[in-house]
Amino acid sequence: MSDSTPSVPDWFAPLVQRARATDGQPPFSDQSLVDLRTGERELISIGTSAVALASATEAEFVVDPDARGAGLGTQLLDRLLAHAHPSTGLLVWAHGDHPAARALASSHGLTPVRELLHLRMEMTHPAAAPAPAPADAPAAPASSPPLPHDARLSTFRVGTDEAAWLDLNARAFAHHAEQGSVTRTDLDELIAEPWFRADDFLLLHIGDELVGYCWLKVEGDSGEFYVVGVDPDSQGMGLGRILTTAGLTRLRQRDIRFAHLYVEGDNTAAVRLYRSLGFTDDSIDIQYRAPAR
Repeated sequence: MSDSTPSVPDWFAPLVQRARATDGQPPFSDQSLVDLRTGERELISIGTSAVALASATEAEFVVDPDARGAGLGTQLLDRLLAHAHPSTGLLVWAHGDHPAARALASSHGLTPVRELLHLRMEMTHPAAAPAPAPADAPAAPASSPPLPHDARLSTFRVGTDEAAWLDLNARAFAHHAEQGSVTRTDLDELIAEPWFRADDFLLLHIGDELVGYCWLKVEGDSGEFYVVGVDPDSQGMGLGRILTTAGLTRLRQRDIRFAHLYVEGDNTAAVRLYRSLGFTDDSIDIQYRAPAR
């Protein structure tokens, strides 16, 4: 990191861990944490008990479980809304859709505008059986979804595949506010994360063209489908299913206990695919919009 990297207070990580243990999901997205380190988001806090990561247009915040019920969430939201852009308002994520978050949003006139589904599957589910894997992994059984002609699965090569992946990711998520805007700086930050492993980052080529990928994030006994992307020009070829089953194969190879992922609630094709593979609903994140002033 450079000398200009914003400093993060020592109490921040323990607060995040306590909130995650209490609520069952992290209070901040990985991208928000990357934005904090790169200076794209500001850390705003009330003492050491309530903290927000905010940009001019979007925010996420959390209150220490031991300090809830004392009005700190209201105070922090009031501060965020007071500094929001007057013409665009503010987007605020509520991870887990807890009743207290709904009540706070309603009290401030915030309206829900987006749902992010959290789906989960135990790795004992039949759909988690072996499927296509990278070329250097053991061969998959004949019953696995076949790869298209001239297609191959491989793993990400740090220092080689960044540019091609960034180009594909931008096209695959051109209409996705967060994922489609990932930069080389963002990618480098993610590659530097302790959880990153290149062999958990699967790439699908047809000929010489990168047409899809499945990026896994393994922590402890859980494996997250961090992001799965397919070239828009290659839609309709079943590549999403091939990549997801390849990811499940990789998780089985690592003896992971359960798989999980996040998917936009209105992405009906992706939701249908994941549920057909055995993923079931776990929780919902809600994004609220504060009206412009």
